[in-house]
Amino acid sequence: MECIINRRAQFSASHRYWLPELDEAENQRLFGACTRFPGHGHNYVLYVSLIGEIDQYGMVENLSTVKQVIKEEVTSQLDYSYLNDVWEEFQNTLPTTENLARVIWQRLVPHLPLVNIQLFEHPQLWAQYQGNAMKASLTIQTHFSAAHRLALPELSLEENTKIYGKCARPHGHGHNYHLEVSVTGEIDPRTGMLVDLVALQKVVNDYVVEPFDHNFLNKDIPYFAQVVPTAENIALYIAQLLQKPIKELGANLDKVKLIESPNNSCEIYCGQSSESSQELTYQEPALAMTN
Repeated sequence: MECIINRRAQFSASHRYWLPELDEAENQRLFGACTRFPGHGHNYVLYVSLIGEIDQYGMVENLSTVKQVIKEEVTSQLDYSYLNDVWEEFQNTLPTTENLARVIWQRLVPHLPLVNIQLFEHPQLWAQYQGNAMKASLTIQTHFSAAHRLALPELSLEENTKIYGKCARPHGHGHNYHLEVSVTGEIDPRTGMLVDLVALQKVVNDYVVEPFDHNFLNKDIPYFAQVVPTAENIALYIAQLLQKPIKELGANLDKVKLIESPNNSCEIYCGQSSESSQELTYQEPALAMTN
């Protein structure tokens, strides 16, 4: 039986996003503050996932060997480096998070049975790559605070309490929601980007964060006048809102994860291979943006 194991590593490095064939205004539009000279740095966290059969020693791979390979092929070369110059792959394609994950895969795959590379540029931005040519995924994390009440209007308070417990109390309650939005697409061979990150962050902010933040979802978001705003229903509605505008950016919405509390979260998978993607019916953005 196959088993997947994961090895964590980290390195600190700097980089700059700048294409010499573009003028300053266009570079600023594409990359924002990342164009600043001489660059900026991150504490990267890398997760290397390996797949294989469990051997007679109870291992997929000897972790001491895995650790050494990752150090020799990746971290010892990247740690405290300027990414634009350290590897030849970044001479023609910028070292974005998604492109860096792709190149790390290429460096490791001759030595290890890889199944996934996950690279965190910081806790609110990470990429995953699984060896599929130029295709990768990128995830951004954001948050909003909102109140809700879980209750069906046709039921009494007693009946709703039996279903939803304390969440049915008449005046509602609030959460600090954490939202993760994952998109997939092809890495551009010049910019290294699978999507305009600034534009993606603006879409999530305009369609979700601003309309939802510091509102009572049942009363301030018309959609939830008829739909109980459970974490599951909120995540599904967010996926409905984001599918079309993300598609217009040239990427595909892959997953929406909503963390309601440290003990409660849910995920909506929107990829074309997911059955759930067929259930997503797009709602007009104006519906969610009406306060």
